[in-house]
Amino acid sequence: MSDVSLAGLSAAEALLRLERGLLTSEELVGACLERIRQLEPQVQAWTYLDEEHALAQARAADERRRSGAGVGALDGIPVGIKDIIDTADMPTENGTVLHRARAPHRDAAVVSRLRAAGAVIFGKTVTTECAYYSPGKTRNPWNLEHTPGGSSSGSAAAVAAQMVPLALGSQTNGSVIRPAAFCGVYGFKPTHGLIPRTGILTLSRALDHVGIFARTLADLALAAETLAGHDEGDPDTHPRASLRFAEVLEEEPPIAPMLGFVKTPYWDRATEDTRNGFAELVEALGDRVEEVDLSPFAREAWAWQKTIMEVDMAANLEREWLEGAERLSPQLRALMERGREARAIDYLKALRAVPRVVASFEELFVERYDAILTPAAPGSAPKGLESTGDPAFCTLWTLCGMPAVSLPLLQGSDGLPIGVQLVGRRNFDARLLRTARWLVRRLEADA
Repeated sequence: MSDVSLAGLSAAEALLRLERGLLTSEELVGACLERIRQLEPQVQAWTYLDEEHALAQARAADERRRSGAGVGALDGIPVGIKDIIDTADMPTENGTVLHRARAPHRDAAVVSRLRAAGAVIFGKTVTTECAYYSPGKTRNPWNLEHTPGGSSSGSAAAVAAQMVPLALGSQTNGSVIRPAAFCGVYGFKPTHGLIPRTGILTLSRALDHVGIFARTLADLALAAETLAGHDEGDPDTHPRASLRFAEVLEEEPPIAPMLGFVKTPYWDRATEDTRNGFAELVEALGDRVEEVDLSPFAREAWAWQKTIMEVDMAANLEREWLEGAERLSPQLRALMERGREARAIDYLKALRAVPRVVASFEELFVERYDAILTPAAPGSAPKGLESTGDPAFCTLWTLCGMPAVSLPLLQGSDGLPIGVQLVGRRNFDARLLRTARWLVRRLEADA
């Protein structure tokens, strides 16, 4: 196979070839590095990459297989790491000049789990400044004049450009689902607290999630199974039995899933392409989808998320504010100013409202629906690099901590991908991915 073909393998496909002796990790990593050499000058997905270090990890993985030593679930597979996730052997600069050359002494919990599974930690992908709105250097692989989304811009673009089969990101508002949609890859934001955030830049304990980018649902399941679980450093994780994502994904649903189509109060922001695409999608699904209106109470969720995020970020980034506010972007300074001026009573009211919103969705899932169908973003990636796009179609689900997945199922009139978002019941993440697989196969059968 050519280098480009090897680089285009999914993680699951590559693992199968590695297990059968048809491929070495060194060959796979070499192909991915060659792909990066070809496309990185245009796409600019990486902020740190050491080719020799990546190859050394690959050779170690190959030696484990040759020696008959136990191999991990991702042994020899390249993974990109968003540059707000600590890596002990690479810098973590959080997308800000204030953290230039920052060198953590310990891996984040998710990086430790990837290493234990044998993954090749490829390098650090570009993030927006402190994972907020000020764009980094990355461009959309589909069209270099368009945004890749953010804040996990480098991770989404690297997977879309076939530089790596897997990459990690984070989401506090729309920072996994939106760039996945814009870059035409699968993106998964799990239930809040499912994957530990220990060793990751904290913006908001209530809102921060770790996310995964891949080119297949099977790869999302493989990575999620590796990363999920309790960690003492993250108080929102809990001891639980290991989750069998890959096994559940391959099961046929006992009953054809029922989807609730939620337009949200921001449907007027959806582009004509998105509206037409969802109209066709609803028609194709027939009696397996129904339109659902949000309760008036849930319509306030966007304001609550804004209050929580601004206050929490102002508090968690106070050191950056005190030591270098003048070096922060105007967008981040404005957010922190609003957060510092917010009333405590408004912040507490917002936090206390969240369980009521979650409970309203629990009723929908228990009584009728397997997942919620909604856009991942207003449309395809906007032209221009001065913005990362509108996260409005992600906000509610992030606030509620509900699992969400972006599926690259639609295309705009500009030729760029449009993401379809499925949202599931809290702690039913594997079932959500199974429902996503059903939806993809249903549409493929109708095509």
